[in-house]
Amino acid sequence: MSTRPFKLARRAAVAGVLVALVATAPALAKKRPAADYTPTLAPPPAAAPVANGAIYQASSGYSALYEGTRARRVGDMITILLVEQTVAQKVAGSTTARQGGIGLTPPKVGPLSFVPDGSLQASGDQKFNGKGTAEQSNKLQGEVSVTVADVLPNGIMRVRGQKQVTLNRGDEYIQISGLIRPADVDAYNRVLSTRVADARITYTGKGDVQRASRQGWLQRFFSAVSPF
Repeated sequence: MSTRPFKLARRAAVAGVLVALVATAPALAKKRPAADYTPTLAPPPAAAPVANGAIYQASSGYSALYEGTRARRVGDMITILLVEQTVAQKVAGSTTARQGGIGLTPPKVGPLSFVPDGSLQASGDQKFNGKGTAEQSNKLQGEVSVTVADVLPNGIMRVRGQKQVTLNRGDEYIQISGLIRPADVDAYNRVLSTRVADARITYTGKGDVQRASRQGWLQRFFSAVSPF
């Protein structure tokens, strides 16, 4: 008896396992901070203006009396107070019911006269009751200092930054970017995260605790191919 079909089937199974491993390879990669979260340095100072005999000379270090020390230039630092809290709840339900019936009375004479009364009747009853519930709650508190990466023509500041905390069993990363109005920044250069437009907040980590909370590669493979 030829063993060629069994060899082909075994090779196909091995190839399927390799394809699944390649598909799950990105999930095995360690999450690292994105390069665009690096601190933004202040631009180099402009060339010294030529003295024109006036008392006032404009310079990059000029700050009006009413502006104070609030962040407003590229490279300035702002502290974002994380006060994120979201609660979502959804309940859906559906109930239907339907009944129907039909009855025929056979004639007393003719070929159907032998059919007794009440025998030609049919009825149906259909009911459905479905219910679904979904709940989700998230909460994130803390402080992250970011730098001003760009100032738009209308004065809106684009900020970005990250915080890395190295613990004894792993690293934790908090990354945030978005747009801030100068009016929302207080005298201590702080702003609530709820005042950040187009905010992108990422909280992730790596280490023993992070690996322990994830499925193994073989279990992920069987979860992907399992029909149940």
